[in-house]
Amino acid sequence: MRKIAVWLLVVMAVGLASLMLAIQLLGEPKLNEQPITILAADGEELGTVYSDGERIWRSLEQLNPLLVEATIAIEDQNFYHHGGFDLKRIGGAVVKNFKQRNLAEGASTISQQYARNLYLTHEKTWTRKIKEAFYTIRLEHYFDKDQLLEGYLNTIYYGHGIYGVETASQFFFNKPTTELTLAEIALLVAIPNRPNANSPIKHFETAKQQQEKILSLLMTDGLITEADAELAKLELLEIVGESRQDPQFGYIAHLAIQEASVILGEPVPAGFKLHTTIESDQQAALNQAVTDHIGELQVGAIMSHPATGAIKALIGGVNYQLSPFNRATQAKRMVGSTFKPFIYYTALENGFTAATPLMSEPTTFAFSDDSSYSPSNFNHLYADHTVTLAQALAVSDNIYAVKTHLFLTPEKVIDRTRTLGITSELANVPALALGTASISVREMVTAYSHFANGGHQVEPFLVEKILDPNDEVVYQRAFELGEQMLDERLTFILNQLLTGMFDPNLSDYLAVTGGSISGDLTGDYAGKSGSTNTDHWMIGYSPELIVGVWTGYDDNRPIGSSQAAKLIWRDAIEAGHKKSGSNSFIAPPGIVAAYVDPQTGLLSDQNCPVSRLMFFVKGTEPIGYCDLH
Repeated sequence: MRKIAVWLLVVMAVGLASLMLAIQLLGEPKLNEQPITILAADGEELGTVYSDGERIWRSLEQLNPLLVEATIAIEDQNFYHHGGFDLKRIGGAVVKNFKQRNLAEGASTISQQYARNLYLTHEKTWTRKIKEAFYTIRLEHYFDKDQLLEGYLNTIYYGHGIYGVETASQFFFNKPTTELTLAEIALLVAIPNRPNANSPIKHFETAKQQQEKILSLLMTDGLITEADAELAKLELLEIVGESRQDPQFGYIAHLAIQEASVILGEPVPAGFKLHTTIESDQQAALNQAVTDHIGELQVGAIMSHPATGAIKALIGGVNYQLSPFNRATQAKRMVGSTFKPFIYYTALENGFTAATPLMSEPTTFAFSDDSSYSPSNFNHLYADHTVTLAQALAVSDNIYAVKTHLFLTPEKVIDRTRTLGITSELANVPALALGTASISVREMVTAYSHFANGGHQVEPFLVEKILDPNDEVVYQRAFELGEQMLDERLTFILNQLLTGMFDPNLSDYLAVTGGSISGDLTGDYAGKSGSTNTDHWMIGYSPELIVGVWTGYDDNRPIGSSQAAKLIWRDAIEAGHKKSGSNSFIAPPGIVAAYVDPQTGLLSDQNCPVSRLMFFVKGTEPIGYCDLH
């Protein structure tokens, strides 16, 4: 037994010596990284991001002393008296975990939690625990307790993408920690144990219960009096839940970092600066449009330059802190009638013109497998006579769209969408014509940009330049007009057709879909709206600017008759052209124009009640005059 004891002592001594040697060889661990800085197109700083999220760093002296004391009392009472580990608490936790055969019970000190925040994940495994212990020893060896406490308080997670007590204080209460009341301090101290479950935004009652437990514990520990605790429990808490930063900054920063990581082929290093294409005034205008019109809905929107793909403004949702899911890039929603321009461009490639007439009437499409499909128009309204492609697109006639789609074949339409940048799954079914596919805002804006820029290849991007910590340029995007992919004559014709949604003269059995906002528009815009029971879209553009907007509920609840998507688009597109104005689409060589009756597709005469200027590839224009009227 004595030999075994000696051997054990030798092994322990060698292990300890090896550990200390490793700590010395590895040297002082890195504590605080430099943030990644996100810049606007003009070089203005939009904000900074640490690798783990949004954070405002404060020294111990800048933090509320009672908040610091309360944190120590709740998280690690012996913090200033142990070497990184509370052996008594660890022993109790080990016994409990052994009995339960899991790692559910924790006994981490502030030093251990700080080590985990800096270097490790939060997975509950023995491997992570061992690594955590090693990093904790290194931290305790090289840094004093105040440095460790300051680091912990600035890296602790509070949910909603928020790290650090100062950031949390400003997010939840819109004030610095130095101005917090006792009730607010207790609530903040309660959140990190379970950031989601204890969120006062998502689960206020649970958070309030935890706050009252904290107040009772602080009273027991003698930090506050019983009267203080009772008064704090009665205090009415006003939760703000807003960052002082632009509520869209998180979406922009996350997308910029993601894009830059692909460019660099590695995660963006700390201290780098990402120079984006965001125009601050355009972003402010889009933000304001959302604030003015969104109501209770969610939103995703992109404003970009159609020729280059440079993103000028981005809306990923109502507020990044409340939901970091980006509805402009990550969400895929049913696009409704905004899919129709893909069909009609394909139709123009295959012999259709703006004046091609088809019957608008209730129609059942029968197929060889004994199945059938019976689409309907809005409110079951039909012309019951022929209408031209120009009018069908302006009023969003579903019968015309499905007939055209099936005539062309869904395969041909799908093939064309792939060349426009649509990568989402598209079902080879008749209903695809009416937008049953789920596609992201980013894909739709990309696809429409090909029309707006005259048919050139384009990919949206956000990062224009990347600088290292010494402001050396490590990446600079070159601006080049993409390869000509579409027929410039047909894109011009389609663009003119898409201006029809704003022309009340084309209203007939159905109203033009942009009639409610057409009187507010000062520019010559092309566009298409789309709606389903759960999704509303508006995408429109000039040669200089494109804006795509989706609105709806995340849980796919019916959306009702909201006009939010169109109103947001209207305000954003108008603000976007305030400086330079909106230029008209320029006709390329080989285009001719003619005044046409939108019902028959023939040249209009003085008896036609409506005459619409339509554009054609030379040689395809109608030659006969309308005799119906």
